[in-house]
Amino acid sequence: MGPEQKLYKKLKDATPQIIWNRIENISLPGMPDLLGYNNSGTFFTVELKVTKGRKIRFSPHQIAWHVTHSKNSFILVQALGPRAVNRFQMFRGSRIMELVACGLELDACCLGLEACRLELESLGA
Repeated sequence: MGPEQKLYKKLKDATPQIIWNRIENISLPGMPDLLGYNNSGTFFTVELKVTKGRKIRFSPHQIAWHVTHSKNSFILVQALGPRAVNRFQMFRGSRIMELVACGLELDACCLGLEACRLELESLGA
């Protein structure tokens, strides 16, 4: 199981009220990894990233996706390693250009899986 697949399992286990669909799409490059649907009837996307450093790697297609689909899109990052202070950080897709430039120095909208769960469950409420 790869690192992003492990992150997906952790997120899915932490968010039992959200219906998740993994997106494996080679015909639409840049499409986020997950499509979520919460109890308020709101759809949203989540890009999963795992990093050992402060920088996060994105393809040009991933950047373009979040620039053009900035509403209800998120990037969930799991930082690995002993120096990772906040292991799980979530950022709004609308901030992808800042995230590319600043990496994990950028202030996240959520810290920790519990905060991510609350944010995603409250969308559209």
